[in-house]
Amino acid sequence: MEGMQLDNLESICEVLFKTAAEGLIVADRSGHILIVNPKACSLFGYSLEEFRNLSIEDLIPQKYRSEHPGRRESFHGNPQSRSMGKGMDLWALTKDGSELPVEIGLNHFRINGEFLVMCLISDISERRKAEKKIQKLNKELESRVEQRTRQLRESQLLYSMIARYYPNGTINVFDKEFNYVFVEGMELRKAGIEPSSLVNTSYLKRLPVEVRDRIEVELRNVLDGQNTEFEVQSHGHYYNMRAVGLPNVSGEIDQILVVEQNVTAQKRAELDLQNNLEAEKQLNELKSRFVSMASHEFRTPLSTILSSTSLIERYESDEQIDKRAKHIQRIKNSVQSLTEILNDFLSLDKLEAGKISTNIVSFDLEACAEQARDEVQQIARDGQVIVYEHKGDKAVELDAGIVKNIILNLLSNASKYSDPGDTIYLRTAIVNGEVSIEVEDQGMGIPQEDKKHMFERFFRAQNSTNIQGTGLGLNIVKKYAELMGGTIDFTSELGEGSCFTVQMPVKAHQKSLTSTPS
Repeated sequence: MEGMQLDNLESICEVLFKTAAEGLIVADRSGHILIVNPKACSLFGYSLEEFRNLSIEDLIPQKYRSEHPGRRESFHGNPQSRSMGKGMDLWALTKDGSELPVEIGLNHFRINGEFLVMCLISDISERRKAEKKIQKLNKELESRVEQRTRQLRESQLLYSMIARYYPNGTINVFDKEFNYVFVEGMELRKAGIEPSSLVNTSYLKRLPVEVRDRIEVELRNVLDGQNTEFEVQSHGHYYNMRAVGLPNVSGEIDQILVVEQNVTAQKRAELDLQNNLEAEKQLNELKSRFVSMASHEFRTPLSTILSSTSLIERYESDEQIDKRAKHIQRIKNSVQSLTEILNDFLSLDKLEAGKISTNIVSFDLEACAEQARDEVQQIARDGQVIVYEHKGDKAVELDAGIVKNIILNLLSNASKYSDPGDTIYLRTAIVNGEVSIEVEDQGMGIPQEDKKHMFERFFRAQNSTNIQGTGLGLNIVKKYAELMGGTIDFTSELGEGSCFTVQMPVKAHQKSLTSTPS
């Protein structure tokens, strides 16, 4: 370099360049290299002497070299301190032909009027390796995040679909104020409710008033950490409720998961099973009652018939005619008792099967009652008198046979459970379109604990076990009354007698004629 003392420059460089951690190169305006430091020699693989024969272009890869003179002239035209390589790929060419990623800082100065450029060169190979590693890790992380996000979306979709098709119920998540955060389930779909329309609305306000307080208490307990399961009933439906608290990252319960299931079908099945078991139990009781009743009621008249027949054979003389007549009457009475028992069975069977064919006709109620009174009076106990009275109109439109059987049954019971010589009262009346049939006796009466069972099949009050009977009469009368669209009721005091009253319409309703009695 003309006009300059090279030794002086080298002495300055020795102080400035030897301790630098980056490569330092000083070049003139034409790009010839004047000075380098040891780090530059180390970076590029050239010796100090070799550098003095090189230009800046010799340190640039061939594919970028042609562009560099223009860039250098541009810098000389507007020289400014600046960095090169940040945010871009900048490469240097080493002696062995390998390319080195670098970052370059440029500065300019003048010595003795000579324009010089100083290059500060940093090897960023390790940084690039680290960046590539970071980029690779970032890509892997992005891939994992994307995969996890996809899995999460798929899981959310799966859980949402499971909840959506949860049968006979709903899956709900509520916040601490019991507002919907999430809700799905087939119950909503059946009701035509869009689940999203419920989000951020109050769950409690949707509940029927009769269960709202109960459910609120249970859910508040869950917020206090007490998971629960309970059952509520509303409008004939049963719901099983299971509620658990959902804690946040701090461990505080700020949401509640509630699984609500409609268990009405199961409940009804359970009730049907219980009813069937109860019906089976009642049937077994009825069978036991029937066996007990039949063994007693059939044995007694048959024994009487057998013994009276044997005794009649012994009474052959004319002087014994009264004795024969007595036993013949006993046989007739026993046959009559058996006939009544069989009639009760036949009537019950027809009623239970709904086989009673009604014949609605217009007839005189008073005449019908008198005929029934006369028939029972003939077989009444010794000294018993049946007093009959009627009030109001006489014409009715009912089944005459059924009405007569009702009166016969009630009068027969009154006679059977009254003492000889007692008076029995039969009263009929037609008032305000209603028929009233009333039979009152002065007999033994009915114990209080037996009154609720009086119309059950084969039931007999505990104070009547020694009196002949099937326990079917009142059950049959009740069914006859219902068949005519009527009812039966009674009053009774133990030891003071009973009064049975049947109420029916003057004209039977068509509905009652076609229904099967229960």
